[in-house]
Amino acid sequence: MTDISQTPAGLEQAAHLARRIEQSLNRVLVGQHQVVREVLLALITGGHVLIEGVPGLGKTLLVRALSRSLALNSARIQFTPDLMPTDITGHAIYDPKSERFRIRKGPAFTQLLLADEINRAPAKTQAALLEVMQERQITIEGSAFPLDMPFMVLATQNPIDQEGTYPLPEAELDRFLFKVLIDYPDAAEETRLVRMVLDGTIADSLDVASLTPLTDGQGVLAMQQAARGLSLDEAVLDYAVRLVRETRDFPGLARGASPRASIALARAGCAHALIEGRDFVIPDDIKAVARPVLRHRLCLSADAEIEGVRMEQLLDRLLDQVPAPRQ
Repeated sequence: MTDISQTPAGLEQAAHLARRIEQSLNRVLVGQHQVVREVLLALITGGHVLIEGVPGLGKTLLVRALSRSLALNSARIQFTPDLMPTDITGHAIYDPKSERFRIRKGPAFTQLLLADEINRAPAKTQAALLEVMQERQITIEGSAFPLDMPFMVLATQNPIDQEGTYPLPEAELDRFLFKVLIDYPDAAEETRLVRMVLDGTIADSLDVASLTPLTDGQGVLAMQQAARGLSLDEAVLDYAVRLVRETRDFPGLARGASPRASIALARAGCAHALIEGRDFVIPDDIKAVARPVLRHRLCLSADAEIEGVRMEQLLDRLLDQVPAPRQ
């Protein structure tokens, strides 16, 4: 087990490990530095991530690279319209030889679970992940089976305007710590990516064999413990709460965020401070994680949608209008 304590040396060890993991992922996922940072923040916070983007931008590659860098068990579920809840969690089957029922565990019994194209399955199947994400356990035939820690769901979805997609239920959306938007790389990064593939520097596939495991599950748990122990000043905590409360009466929003968003902001802010090498949280840490924490928990009003207002524009306006405490 990696020994990371709350001493200055221990916190520096945790921050150094987090930055090494980030650098490792950036070598594979070219041009997506912000996406890599946000997924790593979610891991350190102990939350789940919803990744939205069109096909071909490296969503699956990111999960495979993360699993390789952390030496964790991983599994992938391809969500389709005919996928059943038991295809995710598992089920009990009758064994005629022993004349007893035995449990066949589903792919959700893992540490890193990739739910690929989650919004291509109907709500009934999507809801099978609710208990898994919230309780970190799976119930089959009345028996609860705890999952190995750390456990993280990384769900990918296509933009909801694509044909054959179903919107995720609000209760399930709220279980995700972050909603991460993965977009096209800029021209320079895309050119570098193509050159690296042509030169053989990286593979034009999902091959992550070149990555070296940097830690294990115990190391991840130790990083999470280090982040939870950071100092969070009352003024900074008040700022996080005020940001969330402002969403409930903010122009252009039909629905604001719940107290779960306030908790997510505070915890993710601690993770951001850890990666930045600080043992205390500042308002900029809260600002850095506000967009991925809030964007999937808010609902645009009808007038805002008619006017073509985007959620990112409202979040920018929110961060500008809510005053941050002086550092």
